[in-house]
Parts: sequence; structure tokens; C-alpha cells
Amino acid sequence: MKYNYHTHTSRCFHARGADEEYVLAAIEAGFDEIGFADHTPWKFDTQFVSNMRMHENQLKDYCDSIKSLREKYKDKISIKLGLECEYFSKYLPWLRSVINEHEIDYIILGHHFATDEPDGIYNGSLTTADGIYRYRDDVVEAMETGLFSYVAHPDLFMRGYDKFDGHCQKVSEDIINTAIKTNTPLEFNLLGIKHGITDGKPGYPDPEFWKIASQLKPKALVGIDAHDPKDYLESDHIKLGYDTLSSLGLTPVESIRFFR
Repeated sequence: MKYNYHTHTSRCFHARGADEEYVLAAIEAGFDEIGFADHTPWKFDTQFVSNMRMHENQLKDYCDSIKSLREKYKDKISIKLGLECEYFSKYLPWLRSVINEHEIDYIILGHHFATDEPDGIYNGSLTTADGIYRYRDDVVEAMETGLFSYVAHPDLFMRGYDKFDGHCQKVSEDIINTAIKTNTPLEFNLLGIKHGITDGKPGYPDPEFWKIASQLKPKALVGIDAHDPKDYLESDHIKLGYDTLSSLGLTPVESIRFFR
């Protein structure tokens, strides 16, 4: 089955295009199933307003829109409703209530910030060993909850780190081994490749991280991380992701876990 479960919408302030345009592009590209997993809002303890995720008052509109498209195009494509979430343990009760109230099909772990967003550190700009070990601890704990269907860009910690050293080796091994233990797939993220081309940073997917994955053999999948409907039509870019996984001896999972 041809699928992608990592699709954003314009509500996150850094994606473009109408929700329906993503669906039409996916149909044109021959996808059997797609999932929308826009950045979840969080019920922050403060009045902080994020500039990289939908606001809480947009959540219902997001869910209603995806559900409407799912019904409208049910004869052409399967559409799942998801969210991309950090692991903020203090907000998990609220997140669980959102999953139930809005009938969310799945959530993916995109751990962009440590501890909390308002006063947290972006995990793509870590430069110290302490920082990447904290990232590891959060990602490991998140996988052990069983809530997350997969880990998006698990190697995000290499986005700002200077070079792949012994600390990175340990962090990578611990994340990958926990993914194996918890049966949680790891995502080979195609947007990271574009970032590297744009700004010259190697970033993610990190070759050394995935070399370790090729040895340990976790479950894996390719994520487009679509922020523009045209991302679904970049067949050569998508093929690169699958070819790379294949060269590593990793076969993408047939599907992911859903709540319902």
C-alpha cells in the first residue's frame, strides 16, 4: 500500500495550501492512504502563543475538515486523522482527552522542544551532550507510553550538533533499541533532506544514525512531512527515501497503529 501519514496544513503557520489540495495531490500521485498529522495545539500553563502550531480554538475546524474530506473522497483514497505531538508529560491527560473527544486516529512523536515550548529548547539546535541525552530520555519515555504510532525524524538532534561522536552513537543506539522493544517504527524524514539542501547543514536523516539502524533493524517508514500539496508529486524525492531504506536493508512497515 502506498501511504504517507505525515501531512501538515496551513494552520501551523509554516505550511501552505488548502486541506483538499493535499488530498487531490495524493490521489494524483497514486496514494492509497494518507494521514494528516498537523502540529497539535497544547493547553499551555501560560498565555504563551506558539507560532508553529494551530491554536487550540482551531482544533475542531481541523478535525471537522479532515473528517469531511475523508467522507468526500472515500471511494478514491483512505484518509486518517492524526496529530504530530511533542512529549510533554504534564500535558498528557489533556492530550488523551483530545484524542477521545475528537476521535483522533493516531498521533506521531515529533519532539521539537524539551520540557515545554514556552521556555523549552528546540531539539534541532542542540549543541551539547547533555542536550542530546535529554532528547533521548524524552523520546525513550514517549515510546514506552505506547501512545505514539511512530517517531517522526528521530534523528532531529543531529540538526544542530557539530559532528556524530560517541555521545551521538549512544543516543542513537538507545533510541533505536527502544523502538525495537516497543515495536515503534522510526521515520526516514524527507523534509530533512530538503532542509539540508537549502541551508547546507547535513541535519537529518543522519547517515550515521541510519547506519546503526541498518545494523539493529528497527521497524521504519518513509515520511514526506508534507508542508505543500506539491510535496506529494515529487516522485523522484519520494523514491529516494524508499531506495535509501532499501539500501539499508530496511523494509517499510505495511501500516501503522491506529486508536480506532
